[in-house]
Amino acid sequence: MRKGLGRLEGKVALITGAARGIGAGFAEAYVREGARVVIGDINLERATETAKAMGPQVSAVFLDVTQQAAIDAAITSIESSHGGLDILVNNAALFDLAPIVEITRESCDRLFAINVSGTLFMMQAAAKSMIARGKGGKIINMASQAGRRGEALVAVYCATKAAVISLTQSAALNLIQHRINVNAIAPGVVDGEHWDGVDALFAKYENRPLGEKKRLVGQGVPFGRMAIPDDLSGMAIFLASAESDYIVAQTYNVDGGQWMS
Repeated sequence: MRKGLGRLEGKVALITGAARGIGAGFAEAYVREGARVVIGDINLERATETAKAMGPQVSAVFLDVTQQAAIDAAITSIESSHGGLDILVNNAALFDLAPIVEITRESCDRLFAINVSGTLFMMQAAAKSMIARGKGGKIINMASQAGRRGEALVAVYCATKAAVISLTQSAALNLIQHRINVNAIAPGVVDGEHWDGVDALFAKYENRPLGEKKRLVGQGVPFGRMAIPDDLSGMAIFLASAESDYIVAQTYNVDGGQWMS
């Protein structure tokens, strides 16, 4: 593991949905910068394995962001074991796609419960803890380029990520009085095992062979390829560090040039 610059030395970070993928990548990056990291995930077994592989600075806690009791228990556990929380990364999310005429209420409700309500009530619980502690904090929400525009087959997911951008702005304006900075990252397409499921859905609705959508999407990125979690880690470190103390309510595109704003 390469050495960091100590930008998060002494900080405690909770990253939701971090048993794999982007969240796990952020956990590794934060450890390099000196933070103690708690991986919160609904799959506690996998989260524990991921944490163990990263070393003693990382631990795991069960976290279902759709259940208030689980959110409260995770925050209480961190307060007890680490003395408080400095950084929250709202990374837990769910993806689905379908044409408008085939979207189910169950899928819509599930995506909004995780991607929007989960983000909101994680922010609320973390903010309450940070305010009580009186040391400020950093909250980083994971938006998406999908939140910047609509997509023919991705209406619900796009709507949830647009909501995350809006929540980030409102929460930031409300919480900066407590020295809690709220900002967001909007990735483009990020390679990983989750993309097997995304590719399969596109294959179903666009009548493509498996793997073709992923290949085409990667080719369409101006940078020349899909991202990997490490491509996003620099922004995640920056927004968690003192270097971003004067940054409030922003959503940063980290997408290889796919969206310009």
